[in-house]
Amino acid sequence: MGKATGFLEYTREYPNKKAVEDRLKNYDEFVERFSDQTLNNQASRCMNCGVPFCHSGCPLGNVIPEFNDAVYKKDWKEAYEILSSTNNFPEFTGRICPAPCESACVLGINQPPVSIEEIEKHIIEIAFDKGYVLPKVPNVRTGKKIAVVGSGPAGLAAAAQLNAAGHTVTVFERDAKAGGLLRYGIPDFKLDKKVIDRRIEVMEQSGIEFVYNTNIGQDITVNDLTRSFNSIVLAGGSTIPRNLPAKGRELKGVYYAMQFLKQQNMRVSNPGIDIPNVRTFDGTKWSYDILATGKNVVVIGGGDTGSDCVGTSNRQGAKSVTQFELLPTPPKERTPNMPWPSYPMLYKNTTSHEEGVERHFAINTKEFIGDENGNLKALKVVDLEWKTGADGRPTFSEVAGSEREIPCELALLAMGFLHPQHQGLINDLSIELDERGNVKASETKFQTSTSKIFACGDMRRGQSLVVWAISEGRECARKVDEYLMGVSKLETKDASVLI
Repeated sequence: MGKATGFLEYTREYPNKKAVEDRLKNYDEFVERFSDQTLNNQASRCMNCGVPFCHSGCPLGNVIPEFNDAVYKKDWKEAYEILSSTNNFPEFTGRICPAPCESACVLGINQPPVSIEEIEKHIIEIAFDKGYVLPKVPNVRTGKKIAVVGSGPAGLAAAAQLNAAGHTVTVFERDAKAGGLLRYGIPDFKLDKKVIDRRIEVMEQSGIEFVYNTNIGQDITVNDLTRSFNSIVLAGGSTIPRNLPAKGRELKGVYYAMQFLKQQNMRVSNPGIDIPNVRTFDGTKWSYDILATGKNVVVIGGGDTGSDCVGTSNRQGAKSVTQFELLPTPPKERTPNMPWPSYPMLYKNTTSHEEGVERHFAINTKEFIGDENGNLKALKVVDLEWKTGADGRPTFSEVAGSEREIPCELALLAMGFLHPQHQGLINDLSIELDERGNVKASETKFQTSTSKIFACGDMRRGQSLVVWAISEGRECARKVDEYLMGVSKLETKDASVLI
């Protein structure tokens, strides 16, 4: 334990951010690093609890008190080794994870919790600066070949672990570059794509092969895939978005959030790109530019994807930005229904919200209203009243007299995702699906109805967090290794398994 009285001497601090008017001028990351002294103070707040609930709060089982102690001692190599033993990509989670570990921090019972996520980001950035992050080329190859389909965080984690076990790994990605949602869904101002490129370079130097612009089922048949590899890991995302089938949904100006975000990420990565001439993964072309410039934008959905749409719309120069959430306004502090150390659903004001947005809770969109040319011009909305039904479940009804129209030329649907795309790969493999439309694979085996095919991440568990995707990829890799070799020496978060 670095400093026994640290949590009594220092309170939680947050890193400095560039001023809103400056950061809206570009898509650069704007959160600055802690000073050496501030980082030291923040690490000293960790109490080295007898029962560190932060371990169980983290889906990866990160060994948090130990790396905090190493940070306090400024032993950066030890801090990096501890952190990387459980997390393949702390540079991702340190930027975009909602930090369930902090919700489980014991200090958080009556004080602000330890700045675990920010400390994690500092560890990995300092490790890159000092040259500690090196390729890990296995000494011996097993001769087993594995295909990982999908290069999002689950696929990347599975590939890294399987390569470390000595297998020959090929990652197939239908887009032009690796990263999945990390690259094409999360804006650069939250996750600079150079951060992804840096990691992919290390993975390639470790012996992992990446094959891009390749859609399994079209460019490579599933039969060729199954014949060429000893095992296959399905790690695609939950890409089918939840729709809002209200009247006028077909109007020009109503789009899914990911259509909007992916286009802008492509513009940032490829300045001057002509979006309508870019071919999408399914062989079609974009037929339009989706831009918020000069428009009244309404983002329908109150989660992180909706927040990303808010930040992107403001950077594109929207006339106004409004965000809708069907549910009532969440509380700002824990309630009896959200006891510590569970992850609480609290009111969250993100950095994108700081940049300008009008937020409405308990509101429903009833109709998209268009002009004579088929362009969106307004939304018909109504306020909702939420109550607890006789069965204890929440129900809502419309507030009489609250129906109204608001101006809107761009509506972005950010209401989550249903399941992975079935057309193509999944249908061609003829594997079983669960009742939600995800690939059916148990949490203990990660094995599908076809023994050599495994699934992990959003494709298996449904839409979830990046930290869960990395955890799934790591656990799945261990099961693939056991399937191929009989035993595995790969790390696991399951303490009951002897490594």
